[in-house]
Amino acid sequence: QVQLVESGGGLVQPGGSLRLSCAASGSIRSFNAMGWYRQVPGKQREVVATLTSGGSTNYADSVKGRFTIFRDSAKNTVYLQMNSLRPEDTAVYYCNAKTTYALGSNDYWGQGTQVTVSS
Repeated sequence: QVQLVESGGGLVQPGGSLRLSCAASGSIRSFNAMGWYRQVPGKQREVVATLTSGGSTNYADSVKGRFTIFRDSAKNTVYLQMNSLRPEDTAVYYCNAKTTYALGSNDYWGQGTQVTVSS
């Protein structure tokens, strides 16, 4: 059973930075992609950033130039560096790992970590 554990959330002032971590219970090389999503109450979960096994990244328009997703395979950990944070970045952030098969895919989720951007 795959387990993903997020950490690094908290309260930060506008313009500040946070780094989220997602530690996997096994090798992250086994996943086709990993990513970060976020959700606020009453809204659907949205993708923030994704990183494929080949190293390709993709970002939501709202975070381009401010957030960076990267990994440390030796530590089986994926990170989200968040700079120039804005109040609208406030959300619960979830780590996702995806494995793709010929007949479908499996998605794994962490428990989420709260990020609050406020003065």
